[in-house]
Amino acid sequence: MYRASLARVGRPIAFSLIRSARYVQPRISAVRLQSTQTPPLTSSRKSDVQTDWNVRIITYDQLKPKTQSPSPSAFLIDVREPDEVIQGMIPSAVNLPLSVLSESLQTSAEDFKQKHGFPKPQKNQEITFYCRSGKRSATASDIAKRNGYTVICNYEGSWLEWVSKEGKN
Repeated sequence: MYRASLARVGRPIAFSLIRSARYVQPRISAVRLQSTQTPPLTSSRKSDVQTDWNVRIITYDQLKPKTQSPSPSAFLIDVREPDEVIQGMIPSAVNLPLSVLSESLQTSAEDFKQKHGFPKPQKNQEITFYCRSGKRSATASDIAKRNGYTVICNYEGSWLEWVSKEGKN
């Protein structure tokens, strides 16, 4: 008997909730952004993040002579991981993976040379970063800037452009 009376009382409440949900749902869906739209704040945040400094972009034509006659006062650093470097490297480049770059730039010159096999760049020496496509080298440029390096270049074309221009696999 108690169950029957509870069912009679509960039925109108359940129906009213269903009816109200029908009116609420269209309002919520009108507010949703389509998944292909970029939220309005994202584009303004991106521009805010990228305005603090501009890395000097270097092209293939500017880099090629530097690889033919390397200078001890300039570094060409490949920030790809060792398993990617197996494919090949730009002549005169040294490998310093992005995964260890920040930590390595903060170590002493002796520890750096012992770990990586080449001298640690000085803060005022020219450093050119490259990777596979130019994205990680841009990140490496930011890391170097945060660690006090001042003469930083990014070879934006990176390994993919180098291989296509040199005609290698």
